[in-house]
Amino acid sequence: MGRPATLALYRLAMGAAEPLAPVLLGARARGGKEDGARLGERLGRAGVARPDGSLAWLHAVSVGESVSLLPLIERIRAERPGLAILVTTGTRTAAEMLGERLPEGAIHQYAPIDTPSAVGRFLDHWRPDVGIFVESELWPNLILAARERGVRLALISARMTETSADGWRRAPAAARAVLGAFELALAQDAETETRLAGLGGHIAGRMNLKRYGAALGADPSETRALAAAIGERQVVLAASTHPGEEALIAGCTLPGRPLRIIAPRHPDRGDDIEAELSLWRFAVARRSRGERPTPAADIYLADRLGEMGLLYPVADVVVMGGGFVEAVGGHNPLEAARLGRGVISGPHVANHAEVYNEMVAVGAAVIVQDPAELARAVATLLVQPGLARAMGERALAFASAQGHAFEAGWRTIAPLLPG
Repeated sequence: MGRPATLALYRLAMGAAEPLAPVLLGARARGGKEDGARLGERLGRAGVARPDGSLAWLHAVSVGESVSLLPLIERIRAERPGLAILVTTGTRTAAEMLGERLPEGAIHQYAPIDTPSAVGRFLDHWRPDVGIFVESELWPNLILAARERGVRLALISARMTETSADGWRRAPAAARAVLGAFELALAQDAETETRLAGLGGHIAGRMNLKRYGAALGADPSETRALAAAIGERQVVLAASTHPGEEALIAGCTLPGRPLRIIAPRHPDRGDDIEAELSLWRFAVARRSRGERPTPAADIYLADRLGEMGLLYPVADVVVMGGGFVEAVGGHNPLEAARLGRGVISGPHVANHAEVYNEMVAVGAAVIVQDPAELARAVATLLVQPGLARAMGERALAFASAQGHAFEAGWRTIAPLLPG
């Protein structure tokens, strides 16, 4: 069966734009948004050889989605040890994180741009047996070309906003074709389940990968060194912050002189953050320079990737970034919860609304509406550390209770995988 007219036109348009792709990718690389050494992968040219045998291809977008894949990757390795694993992502930070955390033998590549030739080169080289897409990466050429080649496809931990659903509703035949290419879809939440079903998706149940996973680890010697440098000072950790949020936590009037650790979501913003904080006359120590948080430091800028397992355990109070910037939609509070830390976040947590609502209900998280309320909430937990500890205990209990749902999702996915 041919593609709907809208998707046929999309394919033609992307094909016509292909000659410009190297130029645009090169410009993005110069701006730091692409890995200049691996631009060929974005054009579908593989950076490594394909392993022999069957291959499972898992695709995520950025850091959060990539991290959420790790428990599934470990399970596939345990249950299907002979199955090669390819993981594709779209961002540099996700690639860097996976470089540190992917198990030995799993391959990372950048996802190809959605042009016919790039997609064709990618699929010709890797020849996946199964493709598992996470969350909301719905690239029509990639998905339909894979399905046309017999790749079994699944969309898991799926998330679709009402805005995205409205866009697809304007092209219902295209939506049915793209979503119909997936043999199954597992939605993160009830709202996504309803939207995907309405657009023609084959909904097989619910699964939110971001609810599962092991607690982040850290080098014990680094943990001891950081704790020794902090000494007896209380610590307020602002985790996964975005532009505007560093100033928000720095501007809070807090009792005593707690050390404020700022761990930006994108560590390459370190220079800009330091410049901004210096305008406030804060003394800043930077982890990327190998500095420790001396007693003179007001703020410790933890601008190195993949170290949240080191930072959460030293925090007395955790402020989760992404929730104070409407366009971001919040970050996963379970990362902190698995290490026994409750979180404070802002009101814009739509990407994880269900988890936040449940954690707030059991006293494991707090949502604040404005800077004044944030300062009050942080100050309360600093002055009454017993409240902070109890909040952390409830967060850990909540996180520990999530694992059983993974099994149901796994039983649905496993039949798609080659034996």
